[in-house]
Amino acid sequence: MPRIAKKYKYAVIAVDVVIFRINKEKLEVLLIQMKKRPFSGSWAAPGGLIKANEALDQAAKRILFEKSGVKNVFLEQLYAFGKVSRDPFGRVVSVAYYALIPGSDLPLKTTKEYSDVRWSSLDRLPRLAYDHREIIEKAVRRLQKKLVQSNVAYSLLPKEFTLSQLQKTYEIILRKKLDKRNFQKKIFSLNLIKKTDRKQRGAANRPANLYRFAVRKPKKFEII
Repeated sequence: MPRIAKKYKYAVIAVDVVIFRINKEKLEVLLIQMKKRPFSGSWAAPGGLIKANEALDQAAKRILFEKSGVKNVFLEQLYAFGKVSRDPFGRVVSVAYYALIPGSDLPLKTTKEYSDVRWSSLDRLPRLAYDHREIIEKAVRRLQKKLVQSNVAYSLLPKEFTLSQLQKTYEIILRKKLDKRNFQKKIFSLNLIKKTDRKQRGAANRPANLYRFAVRKPKKFEII
């Protein structure tokens, strides 16, 4: 492999954002395809260097929008990844974030710097650049922990949903089946959701009641 010239004389700070959604009963992550060597053809979480006058959170929101077209979603700082050899172009420390969006057909875009942008199932990740597999795996573990300690599931569901959809969201992320009776008992005891006066239409079975979250902003609970 040809030697890669170093771009950075000193250490620089980057932000990478792992974006999750649930689609067709699978947890998916948004990836962009690299053009530059030595990662040409590989995929990565959206990321980039922070500007000198930017706060980390501001940089994460900017990069999230510029490189994926996503904005105004749940976004939380994850971890700092700082292995000396993680970037062949120089000493780059990445402060990773993760974001959650409802599983809708969101129009995606990226910059000319990349070849493509797409959703990928966590079960079948493509070849990833840098240490982004490690970053994504850590983001999954954080999401699992956050899910059972808060109401963060609101960020992955539409504004109105059935109890089955809510439980399935937990099962997909936690990767295990949950007892229906115990799950619903816990959810109702926390006053986490409220019943609407509407029902889900178009299903083969009897129309199911629709619910919504009582609070659509982060709040701590012990759910499971």
